[in-house]
Amino acid sequence: MTDIAQLRQRSAATATSASAKPRETAKEARQRRITERLVLVGDCSPQDLVDEFGVSLMTIHRDLDDLERRGIVRKFHGGVTAQPSGVFESQLSYRIMSHAEEKVAIAQHALAYVEPGMSVLLDDSTTVLQMIPGLAERAPLHVATTFLTGMRRLAEIAADADLTIIGLGGVYDLPHDSFVGMQCIEQIEGIHADVLFTSTSAVSAGHAFHQEERIVALKRAMMRAATKRYLLVDHSKLGRVALHRIVPLGEFDLVITDAGVDESILGAWHAAGVRYEVVPVPEGETGGR
Repeated sequence: MTDIAQLRQRSAATATSASAKPRETAKEARQRRITERLVLVGDCSPQDLVDEFGVSLMTIHRDLDDLERRGIVRKFHGGVTAQPSGVFESQLSYRIMSHAEEKVAIAQHALAYVEPGMSVLLDDSTTVLQMIPGLAERAPLHVATTFLTGMRRLAEIAADADLTIIGLGGVYDLPHDSFVGMQCIEQIEGIHADVLFTSTSAVSAGHAFHQEERIVALKRAMMRAATKRYLLVDHSKLGRVALHRIVPLGEFDLVITDAGVDESILGAWHAAGVRYEVVPVPEGETGGR
């Protein structure tokens, strides 16, 4: 089952079990539905939300202000979006659904670089998340991650596979469902993995970028803590720049992307000596969410 189907299934399960949970207020329900809409469509105008929910424009703006403070949406002139910008990373649920088919294809390809007996370090990216089901087939493994979603999925398969799960903790970061901060970095520095699989939100001009300084610090620590380093990025992230530069692409042993990549980007990587592999995506799925 894809993450899109899982997300929809969880939403349906939530609706059917609502009677077993504290009743939502009208405001909470509206904000949840606004979030669900933006996750699915990407962006809209406040007036669109007024028309859909039958409340005042002022009420919608208060809702959007609340959601923006929680890091769920980003307001811009004339609209609101769940999509990233140079300084704003998308909410986890939007990232899981965005280009899901490409992420699955890239993750399955990356599994070829995992061998039994390895120690594996995973970041909090939704592309790397798609590798987890395939790790059971490559056990025994030691798998370390900061990603709470990833820890849960690893725990689900650990009972039937020889996986040792290492949770790297620190300050909990809600938008990423992951741990960050000095304590987390110190824990990463206390291990050394055979291989790191990581992603990022933007790649341009021969460098990997990210919007948030605390995430950059974490990814750099992971780079230092691994012998082999693989960058997994779907084509939608290429040619984009975010506020903070992480590392040059040449510091990765391999960059794995999908067939939607522009040929000019591949030409620039080749000229710069960046090692890469391009993964085909089943016809009709490229660009899907």
